Amino acid sequence: MPNIVLFSGSSHHDLSQRVADRLGLELGKVITKKFSNQETSVEIGESVRGEDVYIIQSGCGEINDNLMELLIMINACKIASSSRVTAVIPCFPYARQDKKDKSRAPISAKLVANMLSVAGADHIITMDLHASQIQGFFDIPVDNLYAEPAVLQWIRENIAEWRNCIIVSPDAGGAKRYGTGHTRHVSAFADCFFLVLHISAMPGVSRSPQLTQQPLRDVPKRLENGDSNRSLYGSVHSSAVRNSQKVETTQLSISTQMDRQDPGRLFQQYSYTLNFFCLLFYRLLSAGATKVYAILTHGIFSGPAISRINNAAFEAVVVTNTIPQEEKMNHCSKIQVIDISMILAEAIRRTHNGESVSYLFSHVPL
Repeated sequence: MPNIVLFSGSSHHDLSQRVADRLGLELGKVITKKFSNQETSVEIGESVRGEDVYIIQSGCGEINDNLMELLIMINACKIASSSRVTAVIPCFPYARQDKKDKSRAPISAKLVANMLSVAGADHIITMDLHASQIQGFFDIPVDNLYAEPAVLQWIRENIAEWRNCIIVSPDAGGAKRYGTGHTRHVSAFADCFFLVLHISAMPGVSRSPQLTQQPLRDVPKRLENGDSNRSLYGSVHSSAVRNSQKVETTQLSISTQMDRQDPGRLFQQYSYTLNFFCLLFYRLLSAGATKVYAILTHGIFSGPAISRINNAAFEAVVVTNTIPQEEKMNHCSKIQVIDISMILAEAIRRTHNGESVSYLFSHVPL
């Protein structure tokens, strides 16, 4: 591919190398180091004059250092006369801080968007933003790719009885992604149950998840607050109604963008400890589920997350490689990884050639 240079930041070199291999490119030379006062130094090791530059840096690990490194790399390429600089950010940093949810709270996702633009980024490629409205924080083009096609493909290839599975979403956002059918894979799941977890903040109410079944089409657009703190609303497909006892015999797949739970503060904080997933896991088992798979796009496992996975009887905890998982996999055999490098590589190729990337919203490239 002429006139294109691909650089890797420090956060996820393995993913960058996979993308480069799929594009038939060598990663560009870049030297990053820290001065004695912990300032970040970046040196671009080759000419980028007139080139279409892509910098891959994920929001993980030492997030603040990696973000600063990305900003410096963007600026270094920009002032070196590159024709365009695209930041490829598989997991967008500060994405959960996307609204002012209490007095004097910052909107940090907007701040990061401003910083990327000021640094000189001309285009952003990311995956499964916490809220798609974050794209509106930018004055430059943003392509928010989806892991959904790769996830559904994994389910079909790795779960033998996938036609009888129940896909459970812990929030309305996941329900919209998996229930409205903007992917060609969804039609294959037409006979599957689809459940969505309704979370409401009710003071003094028990926080034990409650599982109920109801056609999703009958749930009002604004879910009413009931006496329960969490409720599961049932099938999105009318064909599933004829088999109302399926929940007692079948496998369930919990599918969402990110896990979240902070005891007593569900609407205020997000964590990656899998506490909420484990609560829901035991509730599903008590409802009669035989196997439970947890599927996440961005598997940031912090605190006691790994021990909770090991102690719970998840069939598997499936994540994409938007974040490095090698170290965590060494401590937990249940973690399985879906490679999404082909999606990023195809997005880069299409962007470079001026082609539409909307094809990737519903297809997994070869």
